Amino acid sequence: MCTAATYRTKDFYFGRTLDYEFSYGEEVTVMPRNYPFHFREAGSMECHHAMIGTACIMENCPLFYDAVNEKGLGMAGLNFVGNAVYHEPVDGMDNVAQFEFIPWILGQCATLEDARRLLARVNLTSTAFSSELPAAQLHWMIADCSGAVVVESTKAGLQIFDNPTGVLTNNPPFREQMFHLNNFMMLSPKEPCNNFSDKLPLHTYCRGMGALGLPGDLSSESRFVRAAFVRMNSVSGDSEEESISQFFHILGSVEQQRGCCDLGDGKYETTIYTSCCNAQKGLYYYTTYGNRQITAVDMQKEDLDGVRLARYPLVTGERIFRQN
Repeated sequence: MCTAATYRTKDFYFGRTLDYEFSYGEEVTVMPRNYPFHFREAGSMECHHAMIGTACIMENCPLFYDAVNEKGLGMAGLNFVGNAVYHEPVDGMDNVAQFEFIPWILGQCATLEDARRLLARVNLTSTAFSSELPAAQLHWMIADCSGAVVVESTKAGLQIFDNPTGVLTNNPPFREQMFHLNNFMMLSPKEPCNNFSDKLPLHTYCRGMGALGLPGDLSSESRFVRAAFVRMNSVSGDSEEESISQFFHILGSVEQQRGCCDLGDGKYETTIYTSCCNAQKGLYYYTTYGNRQITAVDMQKEDLDGVRLARYPLVTGERIFRQN
C-alpha cells in the first residue's frame, strides 16, 4: 500500500510513501539528460529531461517508483492490484511497458499539459522486465504546479482523470475513491455545531471534534480520505523548511507502523520510505522507517549533461541529534 501527494506553497512539492513488507534495494537516483534509455517497443531516448527519484536499478536500468524532472513535472506509480490491465502492442500507438512509463513521460514532457497530449497515444503493455520480475499492477499520478491527473490502464483502456485532491492511494479505482469522499463532506477542521437536535443541549468537550468520523484504519480507501482531508486543510509558511516539514506531516498521517498490518509468516507492511521533492528546484528529501531524520539529495549538484546515473542508497539507520 502507498500514498502519493502534492503540496504547494511558494514552490511545488511532490512525493509519496512506499509501503511494503520488504525492500528491493531502492536508491535515490539522478538520471542525467544524456543517459540513454532503451524502450522495449518504442525505440530509444538518447537525450531527454534530467530527473531525480527513487528507483530500483537492474541491469543498469532505473525502475523508478517516483520521480520529478528538471522542468517540475512529477510522477509516481502505486499498486493497483486486481484492476490494472495492460494490453498487447497496437500499431499506430506508442507502446510502452509499465516499468518504462515514468521515464517515458518525464523524459519528454515539461508540463502536465504536455503529458496529457502524450497520453493520448500511449498504450501500456504487459511486457515484463524479466522472467523474475513480471509487470507490476499499478496506476499513476502525474502532477505539476498547475494540477494533477491519475492514469489507469484497465479493461476499458487507458483512462485519465483530473485529480483535484492532489492525493492518490491504491484500490479501488480513482473514480470510486473520489465518490467515496461524499460520505465525509461533514468533516471540518473547525469546531462542529449541534445539528443533532435543537431540543438537546449538546456541546463540544474537546478540540478537533469537527473531524469526528475521519477514518483511521490502514486500508487504501481510508488512507485516501485521511490524506485528502489533511492535505486540503494544511496550513504552513512558504519557506523551504516549513513547506517540507508540513509535507512530511501530511504523509505522516497515513504511514504504516510495523506490527499493525500483519501479512503472516512474520512479515509486516511498513512505510519503507517517504519522499518529498521540491519539483521546481530538484531537491529530493526523504525519510525511511529506521531513519526519521530528513535526508536531501540535490539534483542540481550532479552533472546533468552527463551519461552516468548518480546513485544514493537510502539511509536506513536512525540518526539522532544529541543536544547535550
